Amino acid sequence: MLHYEISGKGRETLVLLHGFMENLEIWDDMIPHLSDDFQLVKVDLAGFGKSAPIAEIQTMELFADEIKNLTDHLEINKFHLLGHSMGGYISLAFAEKYPELLKSFTLFFSTYFEDDDEKKNIREKSLRLIEENYKAYANAGIPNFFGPEARRTLKNKIQLAKEIAYTANVDGVLSSQKGMKDRPNRKSVLDKFDGTILLIEGRFDNAVNAVKTITELPERDNIKAYLLDCGHNGQWEKPSICAEIINAELLDEE
Repeated sequence: MLHYEISGKGRETLVLLHGFMENLEIWDDMIPHLSDDFQLVKVDLAGFGKSAPIAEIQTMELFADEIKNLTDHLEINKFHLLGHSMGGYISLAFAEKYPELLKSFTLFFSTYFEDDDEKKNIREKSLRLIEENYKAYANAGIPNFFGPEARRTLKNKIQLAKEIAYTANVDGVLSSQKGMKDRPNRKSVLDKFDGTILLIEGRFDNAVNAVKTITELPERDNIKAYLLDCGHNGQWEKPSICAEIINAELLDEE
């Protein structure tokens, strides 16, 4: 069973999925700004935080099944699912397999596109670097996930992101990288899902093509997208703004 933490007793359940080289601690700056109407379920994905890896290649579908096992265990259904980066890829896989369980899903600095050939090559080359010296790989890569302003002003958060990355299981990092490389395009999920679809993206995101992700969205009334002036880590760069958007878009007024 995946490690998780639950907080709040709100009328709506929001399940939070972190991204690559992260764990459930990434949400700590944003949570105080989220509405008390949410019950929050923070999850350590397989191979990260306190959850052990489960396969040599951890596909997004496999991750989604693990989330299904967890929510079944917790007797949660009709919930909101939000995923950062890789967590967004998992959210899409979950929405494809189990749409009847979701009120909404949010791509949080993530995309529905598959990796292009260049990105796949980068992921393939990174496997050797991770095996040889994972800590050096994390140290080199993590600052690039922050926007230009954040790299100047949020050095403490960059260091925190590195320290969180160090806690990951190297086998979990490798297997997740392989799974992301092979994931399909899931734009069709956005065409079919009837619940709320929310995208929060960063204008200076070096990991996701935010502008392409937003401009090529299907024209459907249930899809809302926001482009913020930050990089890939809105949970640290713009925590209050991100939370305000989530509160406004996911909670129905009563």
